[in-house]
Amino acid sequence: MFTRVNGVLLSYRLAGRAGAPELVFINSLGTDARIWDDVIALLGGHYHILSYDKRGHGLSDSPAGAYGLDGHLDDLAGLLDHVGMTRPALCGVSVGGLIAQGFALRHPERVAALVLCAAAPRFGDAAGWAARIEAVRAGGPGAIADAVMERWFSPGFRHNRADDLAGWKNLFLRTDPAGYIATCATLRDTDLTTRIGAIAAPTLVVAGEEDRAIPLADVHALAGAIPGARFTALAGAGHIPGIEQPEALAALMTDFLTEVGHG
Repeated sequence: MFTRVNGVLLSYRLAGRAGAPELVFINSLGTDARIWDDVIALLGGHYHILSYDKRGHGLSDSPAGAYGLDGHLDDLAGLLDHVGMTRPALCGVSVGGLIAQGFALRHPERVAALVLCAAAPRFGDAAGWAARIEAVRAGGPGAIADAVMERWFSPGFRHNRADDLAGWKNLFLRTDPAGYIATCATLRDTDLTTRIGAIAAPTLVVAGEEDRAIPLADVHALAGAIPGARFTALAGAGHIPGIEQPEALAALMTDFLTEVGHG
């Protein structure tokens, strides 16, 4: 399904049971909503679920120019209005987790809970993002695809699930270079470090012990900075636990959301 939010065409999906507790999934850099399919299949009987391709990714528009965090937050707010969701739990991975943090700070009354996977209030430094942007500008996603697969996935996944790895690499290779670069700017320019202590929503932070895209210590520090947040590290998982360990992630989410009264 599609809708326009502030002139940006967004692709989205609804699943689960209408009238059930609301749950929203936000994808990472270089992916689309399909990364959540296995988790959604496990949770669909208990939640009303929205997943979408954030701007610059999948079937959504890639508007020109660098994307600030506010643009992503405007997209999500408009999409929630469109589908009639009032107070969902938000689950985001990587930059999707950054968007979820920002949304909880801007619209605390609209967030029932947060699940932040492989996330931090700040990612990397300006020099690193500048180098990545230049590599993709010069050679497209293919210029960094192999390195990205090593950062995303655990050694076990890469060695034992070759066809799955090839499929997710295809997804990355087909990412719009302009949208990718514009979203790199979101990560380059956003630092919520001094603000996340104001997040009031119940929060679960999930890390992959084999994540090579973000240091485990940074994810753990995120949990420590949000009042009352819980932290779990998944053994054998990389940067996108919804792909590598959907059953484990779904079980963690079910337990957590039930405990905080959103299940």
